[in-house]
Amino acid sequence: MLARNPDQTRKTLLEAAYEEIRHYGFQAASLSRILTKAGLTKGALYHHFPTKLALGYAVVDEVIHEEILNCWATPLADCEDPVDCLVNLLQKAAEGAGREFIEMGCPLNNLAQEMSPVDEGFRQKLGHIYTLWRQALANALARGQENGKVRPDVNPAAASIFIVAAIEGCLGMAKNARDINLLFECGEGLLHYLDTLRAKPLNL
Repeated sequence: MLARNPDQTRKTLLEAAYEEIRHYGFQAASLSRILTKAGLTKGALYHHFPTKLALGYAVVDEVIHEEILNCWATPLADCEDPVDCLVNLLQKAAEGAGREFIEMGCPLNNLAQEMSPVDEGFRQKLGHIYTLWRQALANALARGQENGKVRPDVNPAAASIFIVAAIEGCLGMAKNARDINLLFECGEGLLHYLDTLRAKPLNL
């Protein structure tokens, strides 16, 4: 059935490759394991992705890109109060953080650490996702200033850089320590920072 549905075949390959890369990293990822998990042949793989590198790039462009935007960027697009929205997103992420999450960490951060120093294509593609994430945060904070929800002296661009760095740093430390409590403690510090961005209520 997959062979008769090229779009589904491609999607199945990307999903299997994503899971493989999450577990082992790109350089140690095995095409044989990917094909076994997908239940497909080498011919199907090379029809859609002529090289392992092409498959890795597609995982970044189509899977990780969508995951980051869906989790962190798109929900901020229509937020009147970006601080409340960010707090909700962080709490939602914390609620979904299980053992597997701590053991494997953030796929964007993992690949940035592994591949940016050794492959320019990966570096640019991952950097593009980080830029979109930061820009979505900066835009949301700027709208929050217009709505009177965010302090007018906050620099949206600088704050967005810090927030993304804090999220990725919390995830990286928790992964290294294999300690979900460290993730929660780090998250508490980030929540405290977000609270400082709120505009003071007007005294009526």
